[in-house]
Amino acid sequence: MQTAIKTALLPEVDEDGLLLDPIQWDKTMAEGLAHMMGIDKLSYEHWLVIHSLRHYFNEFGVAPAMITVCHHHHKDGLWIHNLFGTCLNAWRVAGLPDPGEEAKSYLSDM
Repeated sequence: MQTAIKTALLPEVDEDGLLLDPIQWDKTMAEGLAHMMGIDKLSYEHWLVIHSLRHYFNEFGVAPAMITVCHHHHKDGLWIHNLFGTCLNAWRVAGLPDPGEEAKSYLSDM
């Protein structure tokens, strides 16, 4: 019974780990998604990335060049990778919709 309750609290994701309903994203959901990826606690720097990705997507409707996000925060090019494992994981935790196959490939390689 306890397992069913825990499972019900986890956000619903597609086969790529992206939220099925990005509109429902909130801070608690971000923490749950991060936990599913092995990130125990989202730090201040994690939130900088998350907010930057969400802001860029809301303004332009696409994934940013991740190096631009790094440079905007005066960090090296591996900053997001070091925080999230891959840039796609950062995208997942930010609760953004499926960016398309080409973008997923780009985000997975970083």
